[in-house]
Amino acid sequence: MKAMIQFPLDLPDVEVLGTELTARGELMIRVESTREGTVCRRCGRAIKSFHGHDEAIQLRHLPILDRPVYIELQPKRYRCPYCEDHPTTTQRCDWYRPKSPYTLAYEQYILRELINSTAVDVSRKQGLTEEAIDGILDRHIATEVDWERFSRLDKLGLDEIALRKGHQQYVTIVSTELATGPVVVLGVLPNREKATVKAFLEAIPERLKATIRRVCTDMYEGFVNAVREALPNAEVVVDRFHVAKGYRAGVDQLRKQEMDRLRETLPEAAYESIQGTLWLFRKRWTELAEDEQSRLARVFLYSPDLEKAYVLREGLTLIFDHATSKTHATQALQVWREQVEKSGLRCFDRFLTTLDNWTDEITNYFHDRQTSGFVEGLNNKIKVLKRRCYGRLSVRRLFQRLFLDLEGYPLLGCP
Repeated sequence: MKAMIQFPLDLPDVEVLGTELTARGELMIRVESTREGTVCRRCGRAIKSFHGHDEAIQLRHLPILDRPVYIELQPKRYRCPYCEDHPTTTQRCDWYRPKSPYTLAYEQYILRELINSTAVDVSRKQGLTEEAIDGILDRHIATEVDWERFSRLDKLGLDEIALRKGHQQYVTIVSTELATGPVVVLGVLPNREKATVKAFLEAIPERLKATIRRVCTDMYEGFVNAVREALPNAEVVVDRFHVAKGYRAGVDQLRKQEMDRLRETLPEAAYESIQGTLWLFRKRWTELAEDEQSRLARVFLYSPDLEKAYVLREGLTLIFDHATSKTHATQALQVWREQVEKSGLRCFDRFLTTLDNWTDEITNYFHDRQTSGFVEGLNNKIKVLKRRCYGRLSVRRLFQRLFLDLEGYPLLGCP
């Protein structure tokens, strides 16, 4: 005789009539609604005149001991005594949705499975089609932001990503970092055009627009101009990450040129002694061990220009680390610029142009040291998500999947 256990079904307003283990190893649980009456589909009044049963429906439910489970129910029908032709209405229980082949509990279970996973994996494990997974996603996860969730925004982030590498198919990600910590996606826009971004920003409810103090972005004029026109009271902050990327790129290019020159001019043994110093060169001097400092100093002995560029690069980083205000930073940047000009180096030329064009937005960083770190973190998650979705990402689906990955656990009651 098989061992048996009992536990509550946790479906409200039903009575279990019987259970059956099918030939395919599925557990079929037959239930009956214990609720009396329903609401007339025509007049909206409560009705209790029982008419009969509909045909039985079978709904996929939560698995039990790794067995697929189905709930079988014959919905009750009630006749309306108030309407002229006395139409009948089928009673709907609260634990499933009309026309859905699953219970609500099972659909939430699928959504939990989908967090940080793929539709392909979940469909295989559950024996569902990918279209069925998408249907569950559409029934529970909106494709655009619900502004009613927010009381204020404070800071927005704007960034672009390529949906498919090498296809120039860019979308714009609009996000915010809440005061409580979580990063929230506000929008996935179909392109990076100024008009598209401006239209989205203008559609933000006025009560929330008034709370936006800063918008963090890169040096893309389409984003910056959209912000200036749609959110004139918000301060544009060019992210420190993008600034550092700009001035470090020039120094890296000089390093390549100098190493090529030294390879041609130095004796072989001398050149071999300075090889493998790329990552040492990219680090701060204080982060290097004593032997690493010695190796890097040997490079500088052969290339004084590289030493000057290294010192200037690290000096600029120190400004971003220690400047106490926008005014202080602006003055320090001017002094640094004069040092670059006296050095005779050309590797910073492109960055100096950037500094001329974007000084105000770059130095806005020093008001509260706001960065797009939360945006860059989100971008890493998007990259992983794109790989997991095997190219099956549309704008609306990307919004849903990001929402689910970022907010799914608390939304679905997971710790």
